[in-house]
Amino acid sequence: MKIRTFAAGDRLQVAFTWEGQECRELLPPSPINKSSIQRAASLRDEIRRKIKEGSFSYGNYFPDSPRAATPKKASTLMESLLTKQLETYQRQVENSQMSPSTYGGYKKALTGERMRRWHGLQVQDVTPSMLREWVGEMDCTSKAIRNTLTPLRSVFEDALNDELIEFNPFDRVALTKLIRQTAKASDYVVNPFTAAERAALLNACRPDERPMLQFWFGTGLRPGELQALEWRHIDWDRCTARIEQNQVAGVIKAPKTAAGIREVDLDASTIAALKAQRPISEAKGPRIWLNPRDGKPWSTDAQVRKTFWLPVCTRSGVEYRNPYQVRHTYASMLLTAGQNPWYVAAQLGHEDVEMVFRTYGRFIREDYQKPSPQLRIVGNG
Repeated sequence: MKIRTFAAGDRLQVAFTWEGQECRELLPPSPINKSSIQRAASLRDEIRRKIKEGSFSYGNYFPDSPRAATPKKASTLMESLLTKQLETYQRQVENSQMSPSTYGGYKKALTGERMRRWHGLQVQDVTPSMLREWVGEMDCTSKAIRNTLTPLRSVFEDALNDELIEFNPFDRVALTKLIRQTAKASDYVVNPFTAAERAALLNACRPDERPMLQFWFGTGLRPGELQALEWRHIDWDRCTARIEQNQVAGVIKAPKTAAGIREVDLDASTIAALKAQRPISEAKGPRIWLNPRDGKPWSTDAQVRKTFWLPVCTRSGVEYRNPYQVRHTYASMLLTAGQNPWYVAAQLGHEDVEMVFRTYGRFIREDYQKPSPQLRIVGNG
């Protein structure tokens, strides 16, 4: 803000940046004193705020300015649109249209360091070449790249529908090819537990811990499916467990796909685990597996990992792997025992057998070369 001197008297001038250009506008003539200077400062702050929000109209503030004579399409800062997108996701969570875990992933993407690349830019200034360069520099797995791009793509789709941009820059980027060429290979390794390791883990469990791990090794459920399993899902006569619920970030919901709703066969070992668990949890509510520390249902994968899995691994002396390796162990055991891959896919809740062949078909550990007499063998091989 400056005081400009003219023959007719001094006037206040405010300065701000609009659409990438430095703008200076004179305020109407008035006595220059502390109050008028404060009003001018407040006006400048209001203008800057509206520019950041994308709601600034030049003609409303300076109707006699040459800049107001040729109205332009409203411009919007990217950080404002990113914030609005996050608010949209928040409303979807409140209306039960989006799970909290999905929202958490989108929030991480929208507020993360990578997304700051677009701060300070108007939405119409983002070009396809800028997107290609940004994706090419991510240095992460294809899944991580796609999770980051999903909310950003929605921002541009809304901007196009609101006529803030003439075209969606994503439509001019060959994303599939670009991600394939630039994504980093996942360093996650499928590393099933050997028979000796499984025995060590089970032996390291306390009596109130062992049934759950024994059941988990014998069913290969996803962590959320294990947490959500209820006594009503067990068919004792047919020796099956019906999987129709999954818990994600504390929320119980149906599996993502129709194949996720299934019946998992139970062998003598898993039936024995259920019978051992009955006096521990059946009278406390519908859930089968409870946190031994407080006798309440598990709420998240992280809670299972920190409260149960990590302590058991430490006590057993077995090299730590994440809990999902229990599922990989189950699949590898079935395949090594000669089970039909289509049957294994159905037991795991996969939509087709492709993932079984890709992930497990070639993986046979040394101690799996000859099926053990105690190895679980069920279904039509």
